[in-house]
Amino acid sequence: MAKKKEKAVNVSGKPRHSNDVNRPNDKKGAGGGAGGGARSAATVRRLKMYKTRPKRDRSGKVLRNDFQSKELPNTRIEPDPRWFGNTRVVGQPQLELFREELQNRLSDNFSVILKERKLPLSLLQDHQKQARAHLLDVEPFEHAFGPKGKRKRPKLTALDYESLLKKADDSQDAFEQKYASSKLPKEEEEDGLRDLVRHTMFEKGQSKRIWGELYKVIDSSDVVVQVLDARDPMGTRCYHLEKHLKENCKHKHLVFLLNKCDLIPAWATKGWLRTLSKDYPTLAFHASINKSFGKGSLLSVLRQFARLKNDKQAISVGFVGYPNVGKSSVINTLRSKSVCKVAPIPGETKVWQYITLTKKIFLIDCPGVVYQNNDSETDIVLKGVVRVTNLEDAAEHIGEVLRRVKKEHLQRAYKIQDCCAGLLENFSRVGSLT
Repeated sequence: MAKKKEKAVNVSGKPRHSNDVNRPNDKKGAGGGAGGGARSAATVRRLKMYKTRPKRDRSGKVLRNDFQSKELPNTRIEPDPRWFGNTRVVGQPQLELFREELQNRLSDNFSVILKERKLPLSLLQDHQKQARAHLLDVEPFEHAFGPKGKRKRPKLTALDYESLLKKADDSQDAFEQKYASSKLPKEEEEDGLRDLVRHTMFEKGQSKRIWGELYKVIDSSDVVVQVLDARDPMGTRCYHLEKHLKENCKHKHLVFLLNKCDLIPAWATKGWLRTLSKDYPTLAFHASINKSFGKGSLLSVLRQFARLKNDKQAISVGFVGYPNVGKSSVINTLRSKSVCKVAPIPGETKVWQYITLTKKIFLIDCPGVVYQNNDSETDIVLKGVVRVTNLEDAAEHIGEVLRRVKKEHLQRAYKIQDCCAGLLENFSRVGSLT
């Protein structure tokens, strides 16, 4: 049996292979290299790159290569003339005309964009124009700088510290007159008197937590339904919410729901529908599980929104508005059963909650939010924000009711022949008047 030839051993200890990392660099200090020591990593990688070869089998067929793939290319260009023709372009005049038409359509709250994703809305949106100072119209550039400059000193808003201070005071006074708030602390007058501080119960629905719940509902909703009280629609309307949706949430839809229309005459309901429909779609509604009004119309509108947003699996409808306007009652009416807690007093709903109406429509109940304005305590009480049982003297707000309601309406409602004489006689019997 023939003996195997043993591999020669490198007795000298010097590596013979040119790609060995332990082989010393022959060039000593040439070109900023390793300078006689071990080879650098860049040199080793470059030498390994020279060695890359495809691996073959015994027949010479390539099995694997570093820069090749076994999969054959299957990309195929569609033989369509549009790929090899001119590109579809649009000029600035056509784009400006389309932008004007789009703005006219978007200003109409009863119109929607069907194929919103296929339009380059980023090019069509007219961004808010910032106030620019037309400096060149007031004074040309050549008159201010250059050899023909006529201006000796820059034109400033204030020449000295006193004029700057006076301008700041005037600006502060104008701001306070425009955005005066009852919550701002006022200094005492010279006589030592100051305004009476409101009770905390008149600030219900204005906390940071309640506003956080409102914005959660708005962010989660595709359609926002603002529930209004038919007895005071303009008083329970939130212009801040409408402005927020129009500026920051243009893709969301807003609908007015005139609830409690059974408490006002039919002619008043028609008038409010005619007035509110000029701004947003408005529906009349009476919340009741057994005997409701407007339920079919509201369901039809919600189904239309669901079909409009068919790219989504389901849409969410948020109900927002003042406390005690009937948001939870509307949801119970749509579900035909009690799914939300309701009460004849404001503040029953504490947090937002999801309610399933159909497979494609979800309802969101929101706590009542009171929007900060200049309403008096009587206005807040008449809107139903404050519980009447918590008032120290509820009789002091009767005067405003008598001023708003006509005499004949009170006589018809309470069956009083002579309004003043009857009320005085009743008060005298119970000893309320002294």
